[in-house]
Amino acid sequence: MKRFALLLIPFLLLSMQNPALAKKNEKQLKAAIIIDDFGGGTGGVRDFLEGNIPITAAVMPFTEHSKEHAEWAHKNGFEVIVHLPMQPKRGKRSWLGPKPITVDLSPKEVKQRVEDALKSVPYAVGMNNHMGSLAVEDEEIVRAIVAVAKEKKLYIIDSGTSPKSKFPKVSEEMNVPLLKRDVFLDDISSSSHVRKQMKRLAKITEFTGKGIAIGHVGVTGKVCSVGIFQSMDEFKRRNIKIVPASQLFATKLTEQYLIP
Repeated sequence: MKRFALLLIPFLLLSMQNPALAKKNEKQLKAAIIIDDFGGGTGGVRDFLEGNIPITAAVMPFTEHSKEHAEWAHKNGFEVIVHLPMQPKRGKRSWLGPKPITVDLSPKEVKQRVEDALKSVPYAVGMNNHMGSLAVEDEEIVRAIVAVAKEKKLYIIDSGTSPKSKFPKVSEEMNVPLLKRDVFLDDISSSSHVRKQMKRLAKITEFTGKGIAIGHVGVTGKVCSVGIFQSMDEFKRRNIKIVPASQLFATKLTEQYLIP
């Protein structure tokens, strides 16, 4: 009888803990999937904008399809942000498109280009950087960008193209909401790699409570969309909800800053 009682204790303890565990598991984990290069590339565009996953559409400004893709995304309920082209340390100038943010610009010129970009992409509520490994390290350049974000009440996603980015420092100083990308989904162009990276996003989200991944339309767009859609069952199983990027910010901050 004594032996039976000793064996029963762990089960009693576990049952006592279950309500707390259940309550903990009730918390909805949230992740955002930002898809870059709308406005430019065509691969995967329809898959995402006619799909049922609430991706955040990052639209390149000043392109033939900037307005069209932004309006298409907004019409179908997707959050829109500006995918702001910024000067990298390496790469072709043509990859940036018209009116990029380059380090030879004055702060006034930078602000004007950011404002022009916003006019080019209707319904944008935030921005992230396209490339920019050089420009994001220039504090004067970054400060000018963040100043416009503050004035227009936009949030910023640091795409994580440089570990020396000034966006976190300047955004904190200027009290502008900022989050940083955790995972690139399609740095290798295969749907199996995208699924692997989605699993990585899930693990980060479970550990920190939220996560951000970036993928692309265009050259890798089709494999990216396939890999993401194939990963949704696992995200449901893990109780991770895909949300627009703005929903990852604190509720109080969202109410005060992002809602008109």
